[in-house]
Parts: sequence; structure tokens; C-alpha cells
Amino acid sequence: MGSCAGKVGRAEWLPMLFLFLLLLFCPALCEQIRYRIPEEMPKGSVVGNLATDLGFSVQELPTRKLRVSSEKPYFTVSAERGELLVSSRLDREEICGKIPACALEFEAVAENPLNFYHVNVEIEDINDHTPTFTQNSFELQISESAQPGTRFILGSAHDADIGSNTLQNYQLSPSDHFSLINKEKSDGSKYPEMVLKTPLDREKQKSYHLTLTALDFGAPPLSSTAQIQVLVTDANDNAPVFSQEVYRVSLSENVYPGTTVLQVTATDQDEGVNAEITFSFSEASQITQFDLNSNTGEITVLNTLDFEEVNEYSIVLEARDGGGMIAQCTVEVEVVDENDNVPEVIFQSLPNLIMEDAELGTHIALLKVRDKDSRHNGEVTCKLEGDVPFKILTSPRNTYKLVTDAVLDREQNPEYNITITATDRGKPPLSSSFSITLHIGDVNDNAPVFSQSSYIVYVAENNSPGASISQVSASDPDLGPNGQVSYSIVASDLEQRELSSYVSISTESGVVFAQRAFDHEQLRAFELTLGDPPLSSNMSLSLFVLDQNDNPPEILYPALPTDGSTGVELAPRSADPGYLVTKVVAVDKDSGQNAWLSYLLLRASEPGLFAVGLHTGEVRTARALLDKDALKQNLVVAVQDHGQPPLSATVTLTVAVADSIPEVLADLGSLEPSNGPYNSDLMLYLVVAVAAVSCIFI
Repeated sequence: MGSCAGKVGRAEWLPMLFLFLLLLFCPALCEQIRYRIPEEMPKGSVVGNLATDLGFSVQELPTRKLRVSSEKPYFTVSAERGELLVSSRLDREEICGKIPACALEFEAVAENPLNFYHVNVEIEDINDHTPTFTQNSFELQISESAQPGTRFILGSAHDADIGSNTLQNYQLSPSDHFSLINKEKSDGSKYPEMVLKTPLDREKQKSYHLTLTALDFGAPPLSSTAQIQVLVTDANDNAPVFSQEVYRVSLSENVYPGTTVLQVTATDQDEGVNAEITFSFSEASQITQFDLNSNTGEITVLNTLDFEEVNEYSIVLEARDGGGMIAQCTVEVEVVDENDNVPEVIFQSLPNLIMEDAELGTHIALLKVRDKDSRHNGEVTCKLEGDVPFKILTSPRNTYKLVTDAVLDREQNPEYNITITATDRGKPPLSSSFSITLHIGDVNDNAPVFSQSSYIVYVAENNSPGASISQVSASDPDLGPNGQVSYSIVASDLEQRELSSYVSISTESGVVFAQRAFDHEQLRAFELTLGDPPLSSNMSLSLFVLDQNDNPPEILYPALPTDGSTGVELAPRSADPGYLVTKVVAVDKDSGQNAWLSYLLLRASEPGLFAVGLHTGEVRTARALLDKDALKQNLVVAVQDHGQPPLSATVTLTVAVADSIPEVLADLGSLEPSNGPYNSDLMLYLVVAVAAVSCIFI
């Protein structure tokens, strides 16, 4: 029982599911918009409000850009209200000819998002054409021996309208001898046959003047007339007789001119001239595709046939004997379609650019295929050639949609050459290809990439402020503004306030400028992190300040007195050669070879008595001291660095040659007193200096 209950529940639920699915897919099923209008509407006439019928609001119209995609611009859409307007003349007869149902089918295109909507506008016929005869008058010769009931096909009229507006009836002016029958051909067109009601007597009346009227059933009806002149001829007992009243033949449309269609035959029981038969077209001016041999009755193709233009012909032939009697027959020619038309691919909507961030399934273009052939010869399939990120979706009425089928990347493929092949089902099949180029639009989806992951820059100190010290470069494969790189300093191991006083970078060129002169002795190196927003990548720049020889050596010992006097060093007279008298100590704030120092003895009171160590600055005796050597020896020592150019400093040393301090004092006392104002101070300084040096050696 539970199983039965389950089945009943599903049975009740299925109709509801069907209704739900119907409502869900109704927009797709009811996608086509239909209108019906009469032909010859004035330009600018409103067909309908297309935007409203598609469910668009007036506010949406500027962004949706609703427009018509059609081969011929019969219609346009007003941008303000979304109304479908007539934009060119609508002549139903020119557009559809004799086709009963005349409709213009086209697509309405809306953007943002891109979509297509099928529109069908049925064109109704109005009675704007009058039935027209090919000639204003016809002449007909009838023998006085013609029997009542004999029929004569008269010239027919033509009306371009259809339905009740086209030719419907013929009327003949009243006559005691003739009546009229309305006949219809296989193609539906009507023609008149005149019937002889009573015998004719040439001796009583040689001719008859009749009026043939052609009428349509339009509102109001239109009509035209032609004059019929019947000439009564002397008796010719027998009229020609065709072997058939109606001949029917099928003919392929690709037969060559000169091909025989068929041969009609007619006989006449008279003899002599009255039995000589000639053949002719009843309406020769209307027959342009065929030729007739007037003697044999052979019909041949005169011009190339085309099923797509005319698929059947109804021809009235006359056989006339030498006595002027005629007979008529009808030849029905059916043109058989051949697969002689190549399918066409027509793009009705094609964008200038397809953005590379388009989602899968985005509508790109709308295309139609057309084959003028009929039945299987006109059935066409479309195929997209090659490996491309697109595919074709089939839509009703021989339309197809080109949509994206894979992710697009403009940097890898900026454009695609698309080839679409259309093939019909004829035997053998015919095909054609149509190629287009789709250009891919750029979006900002690539971050810039620096040419190097890091830079090392060396800058000599004392540089000029504002000088270019380096340049970084980054590339971005995007286009236009998306590919323009902007540079900035995003981080540094210097404080932000200090950083701006040291370096800056050009946002456009990536050139790094020094904002001030660098001093190697204050700042030897720092690091920057550079970037380029909004999609950014970073790189590091290490800047090293190179030393220049801008600092001379600085002598630390002996220290120069502030009063301008020189120091005194003691050298015992008993000192051996190489005795260390003192040592000059100097430093250089520069670095590297700019700080390498050399010591030179520039000048001495007794040349050769003292020597200075080149790298040590040690002042030593070069020989043994002699009694004759003066007590006071002056030495000038230079300290020079190895920079280019080298810088130097000098110091003057006074060396007292004596074995003891008392001896120095005695010798100094024996010296003539100096008249200088600083004599007593100098003596005091020397004593203190000698005592200090002595303490060092102790």
C-alpha cells in the first residue's frame, strides 16, 4: 500500500513540475517578438515598442544600446523610447513577390550584457497595384465556319498584389455571339477563354469589337481593360488540333541554353495551304526563357533557368493554319532545383573589441547562413575551424551565436582569425568559408615586472645634488594606461624624513636622483624598496656611498700646542743608530687607500742624522751622535695618504741632543737669550716637555 501511495504522490506532483519548467523556460520559448503592419507605411511610422516588449525600462535604454541587426535597414530603434520605426520603403511585392506570407525576420541586439532577440514583422498586402494587360488591344481571327462552343484563349492581365487584392475575374462586354469563361493555371493565375455562342457569317458582319475587363477584389476594387477585335475570315473547314491540351515537363535548372524542352504536335485535316501549321507563343513578349521553332513546334531553352527566381512556367502556344484558324494548348514547365548555390555566412553583429576578462559563454557575434536552394540542398550546417577559444551555438531560423568557450588572454593572443565553414546537404555538398578577425581588448590583469629583482648602485661621495644616480625599469604587458608603469619608493632603512632629503625617484622614468651631496664618513650605505602601483611588484635597491679623498691626515701625536710652539724630544748623545726618538701618530677619516698613510722626513737641521719610518712614523737616529752635533735639531715630518690626488699634513719636531735634563738646561742657558716676548714661556714649555719624555722612557 505504501508503494501505491508513493506512485499517486508522484503522479500529482508531475503536472506541477511541468508547469514550473514551462514558466522557467517560457522566455526562451517565447523569445521571438512578432508584429504585423501594412506595406507602404511612411518612414518613421511606429511598428511597436520593442523595448517594452522585451521588458526593458526607459532607464535601461542608454546602457543596453538596443539596435536592429539586419542585411537591409528596413527598421531602426529610437534611442529615446525604444520604439521600432520604419526606416525605408516597405513594398511587399518587391520584398516577397507572390509569396502569400511575407515576413521580415531580423535580430534585435542589446548590450551590457550582449544578447540577441528574434523579431518577425509580417507585411500585409494593400491593393496598390491595378491588373494590367500586356497589350492594350488584341486581334483574333475566327473562321466563319467555326462551330459554337469553340474556345479561344485571350491575352491575360497581371496583378502584383496577392490574395483578394490580386486579379480575380475577367468580364467581356455583352455580345450575342461570344461568352467568357475564367480559367486558372497550375500556378494559381487566372486567364480568360472566349467561347463562340452562335455561328458567324462574314457576309453579314466582318468584325466585332469587344472590351475585356480584368478586376481584383480589393477595397476599393481596381480594374483595367483591353480591346478585342475579332476578324471573321472565310471558311476554313478544319482548325488545327494539338495532340494534347496540356503538356507537362520537368526540367533541371542547370540545363544549358539550346536544350530541348519538348516538341508539341498539331494536325489539320485540311489540305494544301489550309493544312500548313505554324506555331507561336500566345504572349510572345512575356516569354524570355524559351524559344519556339515555328515550323516544328520544338521548344528549347533560350536563357539560363534559375529555380530560385522562377520555379515553374505556364506557356500558352498557338497553332495557326494557312487559312488563319488557330488552336491553343498550354505547356507547364516545372523547374527542378539543383544544388547550384553555395551557402553564405552573414555576420549581423560584430563587436570592435572583446575584453579579455569576458566570462565563458559571453555572446560575441550573431551570424546567419543562407542558401537559395530548397529542401536538402538548402539545409546548412556551420562549423568553426581550428582550435580557438570560441564555439557556435545554434539558434532558430538559420541563425547562430558565436560565444566564448575558454579564457581569453590578450597578452598571449591579441587577436584571433576565425574561419566559419557553412556546408549544405546537397549531393555533392557545397560549402563556403568566411573569415573574420576578432580583436581582444586589454584589461589591467598583469602586474609590472622589474628587469632585475635587485639593484646595487655605487655613488661617489660629494656628488652634485639633483644628479641622476641610477635608473630602474619595469615592463607591463598590458596596453595603454594599463601598461603605463609608475615608480615610487615604498620603504627604506632610513627614516621617512631623512629619506626625502637623500633621494627621490621619477614616477615616469624610474630615474633615481640624489637630493643632496653624500658624505661617506656620515653614511656609507642604505637600502630602498621600489614599487609601481596600483598592480605592483617590488624590488630592492642597495646604494653604497663610495669614499673620496676629501680628508687630509690628522696628526694625533705630537699634538700641536695651541700657542704655536713646537714640542721637544730628547735624544741622548750616547744613543746608538736606530735609537727611537719619538713616533708621529696620525689618522685619516677616509677609508681604503685614501686612509693609507706614509711618513716622510721633509727637512732636518742635520740631514742624515735622523730617519722616519715610512709606514710607522717612528723617528729614529740614523747614525751615532757626535759632540759637534748641535743641541737643538729641528725636523719637519710630513704625513701623506694614498688618495688621488694625495693629501698631507706636516708637523715640526724639536729634538734636544743631550744625555740628561741638566745638560739640556745648561746648554739652553748658554744660548743667547732671545729678545722675543715669549722667551720665558718657551723655556718653561721645553723643560716640561723634556721631563715628560724622560718619564716615558723611565
